[in-house]
Amino acid sequence: MTDARRPDDDEAAFIAAARSHDAARFALITERYRRELQVHCYRMLANYEDAQDMTQETFLRVWNKRESFKGNAALRTWLYRIATNACLDFLEKRNDRTPVPAELPTEGSEVGYLQPYPDRMLPEDPQESVVARETIELAFIVAVQHLPPRQRAVFILRDVLGWPASKAADALELTVASVTSALQRARVTMREQLPGRRLDWRSPATHELSDDERGVVKSYMDAHERNDLDGLTALLRDDLRFAMLPDPGTLIVTAKDAVDGWVTHGLFQRGYDDWRCIATTVNRMPAAALYLRAPGDPEYRLFNIAVLHIVDGKIAELTGFDATDKPWLDLPPTLSSAKDPIVDE
Repeated sequence: MTDARRPDDDEAAFIAAARSHDAARFALITERYRRELQVHCYRMLANYEDAQDMTQETFLRVWNKRESFKGNAALRTWLYRIATNACLDFLEKRNDRTPVPAELPTEGSEVGYLQPYPDRMLPEDPQESVVARETIELAFIVAVQHLPPRQRAVFILRDVLGWPASKAADALELTVASVTSALQRARVTMREQLPGRRLDWRSPATHELSDDERGVVKSYMDAHERNDLDGLTALLRDDLRFAMLPDPGTLIVTAKDAVDGWVTHGLFQRGYDDWRCIATTVNRMPAAALYLRAPGDPEYRLFNIAVLHIVDGKIAELTGFDATDKPWLDLPPTLSSAKDPIVDE
């Protein structure tokens, strides 16, 4: 943006640090924006590790371009502009960062690179709808991936962050007419991808889990720990949508097919019949971390994390993620068999 304005205290300190080449002071000022910028990159990329990398790339670019910031735009706007373009550059170089058709044409598309986002890394003091629950849930993140990259950026800047068309156009070096057209196309795609969901992303949204959600998570964990296939099945909607990532070809759209697949792969049979669970949240969604103890092993080892979308007391969507070697999930790698079950409130 080029309109004249007086920099606020943060921006004045930023400019002073840039002019003094004081890297430590500069880092202290920019670091406070890390979490919200990382959420922005995650929405663009749907992958936590990529979002971390692009946030770091953003700060490198900010340092290299520090002297170009004159305070004509808000510092936050300038940072988001750089982060958005870092993500667009990343997507331009990667041909594996678009949804691919599922094995059956009726199943839609799979986003194999999708990763969960740990709630502990969300901003503590959110700006507007930066971390509104509906705009960080997995279904939303997946739907956004069906937008072409630049259209995706327009949609996030305009409909999630609430930027005016002129500001988004300036950030992406587009005309206002191009931004308006891209947003209209993006909204059509989002309606197709999220039928029945609310689409007013800038209105107030919930953050907390409901008692209903907490109860279903507890029942889901109890069913695993009791090897109760009937109890587990009873929690699922008939039209359950299930995927196990990052494995390709796992998207299933009925509860019967999902349960049949779990049984075929040995669920609740020897070697897969000694479970403990931790209740947690990712993407502001209810989730269960599943720990499996192999025969003869004294400890339960982190196996996967099941993220649940619950509708009217039933699991409508279940997305499983391989949780091994992902310390950023902040889950203990093992649980002792001597301890009582742990619940992360």
